[in-house]
Amino acid sequence: MLVPYKTTNQKIAMGLLSFMPKEKDVKKLTKTMERYENDPDWKLYLWKEDDFVGVLGISVEGGEAMLQHLCVNPSHRREGIGKTMLQELRKILPCELKPTKETKSFLLACAEEGEKSV
Repeated sequence: MLVPYKTTNQKIAMGLLSFMPKEKDVKKLTKTMERYENDPDWKLYLWKEDDFVGVLGISVEGGEAMLQHLCVNPSHRREGIGKTMLQELRKILPCELKPTKETKSFLLACAEEGEKSV
């Protein structure tokens, strides 16, 4: 289930985001979290099964949403959670989802498997 981020889940969100290569540095990760918490155009979501196992972040500008972050706990990878997260996100987005340089390969892989193209 896709759950909007709340500050009570900050440590969980930071832990999941830290699995992304560009978010390993604590200073960078802290700035990223501050942006999600303070910028109304940046939205963060957690994926919950029994526990929180994934995180997904977007920025919305005009008529586009940019996929900024998508990460699944390494012990839950290869289960289709990332693709399911994207499917659920697209159901609530009022606009098209576009990739960033960091998320492009994942979105393209999903498109090749029959997902909505990017």
